[in-house]
Amino acid sequence: MRHVDFSPLYRSTVGFDRLFSLLDTMGQPEQSAPAYPPYNIERTGENAYRISMAVAGFGEDDLDIEAKEHILHVKGSQQKEDEAEEGREMLFRGIAARNFERRFQLADHVEVRNAWLENGLLHIELVREIPEAMKARKISISTNDAKAKQIEGKAKKAA
Repeated sequence: MRHVDFSPLYRSTVGFDRLFSLLDTMGQPEQSAPAYPPYNIERTGENAYRISMAVAGFGEDDLDIEAKEHILHVKGSQQKEDEAEEGREMLFRGIAARNFERRFQLADHVEVRNAWLENGLLHIELVREIPEAMKARKISISTNDAKAKQIEGKAKKAA
């Protein structure tokens, strides 16, 4: 396993501490990282993203989505079915009916716009909206010579 030491970068940069901390945690082996449910993250536009999660068997009432302080928290919990129903005996259970929790770290200025459930997939729309004050703007360079000040001094006559 390779390990990258970001400590020299901490000393030479300002304001990127969170970025390097995220890179540090990505390189470490995941301890008991949940693999259920599987998900995709796709870019749907310049500042638009979509998370799609396979949540077959879950209904809208079984899912809870919360966004708070740069963390998107998706939780699924199903009510246990009564297996004691008349005329029903489970011979094999291959469809996972377990509860889950997934957390996604959101970047600055990313907000959740919409969520919907379709064909066993939970889709969550995300949009990154950068405030106008933080957007890059072009500054023109003026070459007007009339605005330049010129200092002239008159020589004093010696008495």
